[in-house]
Amino acid sequence: MSVPRRPYVLLVALFLLVIGCSAGAVQTTDPSAPRGAAGPEASPEPPRPVESLRPPAEIPDLGPRTRAQIPATARQALVVTGQGPDSNRSSAVLYSLDDPALGWRPGAGPWPAHNGMEGWTDHHLADDLRSPVGVFGLTDAGGRLPDPGALLPYDAQHRFAVSGEGFLGEPLEGSFDYVVAINYNRTPGTSPLDRTRPLGAERGGGIWVHVDHGGPTQGCVSLTEDRMRELLLTLDPAKSPVIVMGDAASLAL
Repeated sequence: MSVPRRPYVLLVALFLLVIGCSAGAVQTTDPSAPRGAAGPEASPEPPRPVESLRPPAEIPDLGPRTRAQIPATARQALVVTGQGPDSNRSSAVLYSLDDPALGWRPGAGPWPAHNGMEGWTDHHLADDLRSPVGVFGLTDAGGRLPDPGALLPYDAQHRFAVSGEGFLGEPLEGSFDYVVAINYNRTPGTSPLDRTRPLGAERGGGIWVHVDHGGPTQGCVSLTEDRMRELLLTLDPAKSPVIVMGDAASLAL
């Protein structure tokens, strides 16, 4: 008498299914590794961004001596580069250091500028008609016009009025509508009009960034009026701004 095969077949299939699932499993992790640790076939870490692998950017075209003069606290730098040691034409770029890991980045410029009639000098004297080379703080502002919203302390006075003609016969009126004092031979934290000269009167003073009148200056740096307004709205005392100024060859040292 034959025995029905169907229950037997079902029993064998069920047994193979259970055994096959456990025996055929592929181990993908090291059994000795801590629970949750990735095995040898785990996905690698994503590559680091290229930016993070680069050294912090430096202000271009400045040599080691010039860079060493920039205070470690400075986070803004107006770089004024003269065309030559005896040239009265230059250009200005405003740099910012917002992220030390990325370094200095240009924020505005280049802007055309004028400097002293006779060019540049590393030993400025009164009435030599040259602009001093170096790195100087920018802490105080002012002008004949009302404060446009400057972040630096701003001294608005009619005493900033000026008249007469420049070296090319251009009118000087309006040149001091906006000014930023350059901390060469002056006391920081005072009005640009302050006449204190710590190095002595023979070393000159009253060196400013002011509104351009279309010609060379007696030693100051000049920018167009709209750029002066932009500068006043950007320079932040909390970022210890400085001006780096000189002819290209001197700044490259």
